[in-house]
Amino acid sequence: MSYEFEHFLYAIWGLVGLVFWLISFFYWFRKPQLFIHSKYKKSGLPFLRTILFVTGIASWLYISFALAGPRRPMGMDKNTIDVNDIFIVLDLSRSMMAEDLKPNRVEAAKQKIVDFVSLFPKDRIGLVIFAERVFTLLPLSTDLELIKKMVDQIKLGPLGDGTNIGDALALAVGRLIQSQAKSKIILLLTDGVSNVGTLTPLQAAEMAASNKIKIYTVGIGGDKDARIPVGANMFGVQRYQVIPGGSVDAKGLKEIADMTHGKAYMANNNKALKNVLDEINKMERTQIEHSGKIIYQEFYFKFLFIGILLLITTELGRRILLREGP
Repeated sequence: MSYEFEHFLYAIWGLVGLVFWLISFFYWFRKPQLFIHSKYKKSGLPFLRTILFVTGIASWLYISFALAGPRRPMGMDKNTIDVNDIFIVLDLSRSMMAEDLKPNRVEAAKQKIVDFVSLFPKDRIGLVIFAERVFTLLPLSTDLELIKKMVDQIKLGPLGDGTNIGDALALAVGRLIQSQAKSKIILLLTDGVSNVGTLTPLQAAEMAASNKIKIYTVGIGGDKDARIPVGANMFGVQRYQVIPGGSVDAKGLKEIADMTHGKAYMANNNKALKNVLDEINKMERTQIEHSGKIIYQEFYFKFLFIGILLLITTELGRRILLREGP
């Protein structure tokens, strides 16, 4: 019979108790009150005292074993939870620096993502970021604090300057294909027109539709006169540049959403994402099996009871049968 031990080092206290008990049993360090010549002393231990010695040793070994927390795993506590599986796909192209949303498009989008995560604490949420290149920032997770921390660390620049909507959507679709949830959702936030990548946005949308994944698109900005900061001039005055490539591809985003039975929204101000959050909140949730903590059969009280019972029997035997004092 094999055991696991929750507090293995606690067994030391039982062994310490055994040492003190042995000192008491053999009267070590106690000055004798009556001296008997060695030739009159009996060698070894009397039979009864030998039995009490063995039971005393056994009692402390049981106690030591009990203090180590012996237990045996019986299996996993399984339960079910209701979830949506949602991938947020965020555009980090250079145009997201435009300041028509405050303080700028990317920071406004980040704040809305944090609000979104806070509203759906039971959902599993993943993050894909993209510009010219695409990257999975976070797989599906229910760790709200981790998600918020990852969103807070998002910066523009490392993924290039293009807008690769097709490959970003395809990456999110690939992540969601293995999901057990019936309600699989991609939330795309972008301010541009797809201009690089292996797949077109519509090809990625076809993949999503064939796997019953809904895409909700949010066009950020939309102001044709929106500009992005390009640094200060020699007099310290901030300079701006008209966004290269123009405004949001509203038509293309609607086609993506319609193809997957999702919805298309335009977020030309900081409040527009609320409609998306309300819509997703009405989605059907799917029960999935969730493994909880391991269930253990505990043996602490069993061994502790035996040890204490043997110790009491031993001490009563010493005092009643052997008439030994404390």
